[in-house]
Amino acid sequence: MARPPLRPALTLRARTAVLVAAAVLVTVAAAAVLEASHWRLYADRHRIELKPRPRRSCPDCRGAGGWWAGGPFPEMEACGCWTHRRDLRIRLLPIPAWPDEPPF
Repeated sequence: MARPPLRPALTLRARTAVLVAAAVLVTVAAAAVLEASHWRLYADRHRIELKPRPRRSCPDCRGAGGWWAGGPFPEMEACGCWTHRRDLRIRLLPIPAWPDEPPF
């Protein structure tokens, strides 16, 4: 006996659900790979960013990302193991403009 054909809306929803699940799995896998590497992944609906992280094997900072410079006003000096690498950024949706007038 032949099954009745599915409605087109139902197949579209099922296809969309499968694509969303695949995208989530790929994102989780990419985040796990990036967690083990020297990059940090940040994603929201406006952008996807890959930012460098300090290397744990760096002989200068030992993974701390920098060191404190002495003096009367100590400041953190960033290590070159991560500061001289570029950020990678992909814009997805424009960020909405902030309203000029107060809400009330």
